[in-house]
Amino acid sequence: MKAGMTASHVLMDSWFTHAPLVKEVVERGLHVIGMVKADNKRYQVGIKSLSLQELYYAATPIKGKTKGFLRSIRTTLAGVPITMVFVRHRSKKKEWLAILCTDLSLTEEEIIQTYGIRWDIEVFFKCTKSLLRLQKEFQGRSYDLLISHTTIVFSRYILLAWQHRQSTDQRSLGGLFLALCDEVCELDWAIALHHTDIARKSNKKIAKLIQSQLQQWISGLPSYIKAYLPNVSCES
Repeated sequence: MKAGMTASHVLMDSWFTHAPLVKEVVERGLHVIGMVKADNKRYQVGIKSLSLQELYYAATPIKGKTKGFLRSIRTTLAGVPITMVFVRHRSKKKEWLAILCTDLSLTEEEIIQTYGIRWDIEVFFKCTKSLLRLQKEFQGRSYDLLISHTTIVFSRYILLAWQHRQSTDQRSLGGLFLALCDEVCELDWAIALHHTDIARKSNKKIAKLIQSQLQQWISGLPSYIKAYLPNVSCES
């Protein structure tokens, strides 16, 4: 954070989602979304202090929602307000998993979707260990050796991921595409003329505003279009 890195949420698995760390992250201005395991953590609901198992039964069952989404409840952990979402365990249908979120503005679906981003990390670890031989290709006690080996393996993964993206992913550069869409957000000619007609029927202040916006639109037209409309102008 001191180096300028920012994030909206910190995603954690159950190894890290403990009350002291959650509280510390929130105090630093970030939100936490993390899987929770049934240990000795206690959750405050009114005057009651509940275990995770007890919290599940106190939560409200959800009907007609996304498949696998079971229950949710607002509670507090170590004084931090949270939403706890319970989802069905994919491989053990009779069991459930709990996801904690400190961002109370998110819906249950958004919490689950955001936490799902973590799965890319698990895929990365699986690939580096099983396919790219992290920890197996070289072994030694030298710290520099370990760092060098890890860097080489991660570099391999980056190159393979980039090559895969180039050869199989037909998506455009999403962020750039959306930015250009915003910049080139333009009215068609029929709508522009309709605005002109509205301007004539409006009071002078509104008409002036509409005329100004329309004039900016006309000024921003590409030159090859203006060539076909040499006398384009916007008059009141």
